Amino acid sequence: MSNSDNPFAPAPGSQMTGTVTFGDASPAAASQQAVPAGALVSDTTTADFTRDVMEASRRQPVLVDFWAPWCGPCKQLTPVLEKVVTEAAGAVKLVKLNIDDHPAIPGQMGIQSIPAVIAFVDGRPVDGFMGAVPESEVRNFIAKLGGQADQGPDPRIAATMEQADAALAAGQIEGAAQLYSAVLSADPDHAGAMGGLANAMIAAGALDQAQELMDQAPEELRGKPELASAAKKLELAREVASLGNPAELEARIAADDRDFEARLQLAKILNAQGEREKAVEQVFAVMRRDRGWNDEAARKQLLEFFEAWGPADPVTASARRQLSSFLFS
Repeated sequence: MSNSDNPFAPAPGSQMTGTVTFGDASPAAASQQAVPAGALVSDTTTADFTRDVMEASRRQPVLVDFWAPWCGPCKQLTPVLEKVVTEAAGAVKLVKLNIDDHPAIPGQMGIQSIPAVIAFVDGRPVDGFMGAVPESEVRNFIAKLGGQADQGPDPRIAATMEQADAALAAGQIEGAAQLYSAVLSADPDHAGAMGGLANAMIAAGALDQAQELMDQAPEELRGKPELASAAKKLELAREVASLGNPAELEARIAADDRDFEARLQLAKILNAQGEREKAVEQVFAVMRRDRGWNDEAARKQLLEFFEAWGPADPVTASARRQLSSFLFS
């Protein structure tokens, strides 16, 4: 999409601004003793998942690699994970789960595509990513679990993305869109900026423009989590238009707290309005009353929200913890 077609594009000559501070990029402290690779990388099963992941993560962060033998990207990612975890010398552990042999856990956790990596700390999922990401991103992900972060290739872009994300979260849609557009001017293949600009368009109600932007994305970017998340948000935004009046749905729920259809419709509307926590409340209200209703429709709706929000979103992380507690309690 050209700037002339994009009402959110920055004015000519606009510059990226901002500063960012980076910590030590090393994922493991120099004082750590070497740990045998076999103690850091292992396989697990449905029966052993609680011991190998939930309990073990109370001692150190545990990465769970959800994979399958037929998955080509999994074969690319797993060796990278094993290498980086081994070199981290005990900062984290890696536990691999074959979803073909053990489908129950990934189904309950909402793993809908692989490879997927979820980090557990203190018995709860806290962060994750999807796809065969580069080794540098794996290192950065592990570093973040220790409260550290690697410097990206261009600190100005990282700072601008941080500003753009904060502006969008604060409802400053045009400002966020201009910042995302500035990043795309410097790096046209920046998946985060492209997904962010699409999200800004969706928030502004420019659904057709958001669709056009994503349709023009290079093929290799369309599978990135940022673009996949924006595509799901767009799908949900289009669906919300046909859901009806939220006040009428609230009245239906007040009259019958087991009107599950009304609760899920209201959850979708709340999500579209940016009220994610309230949307999650409505979904869990259904699950607490009847977890299996309509072929677990509430849990599936929650998984759609996770896909739209992305694995690193704070509400996703919080809701995943609630879901984990609900399923494994």
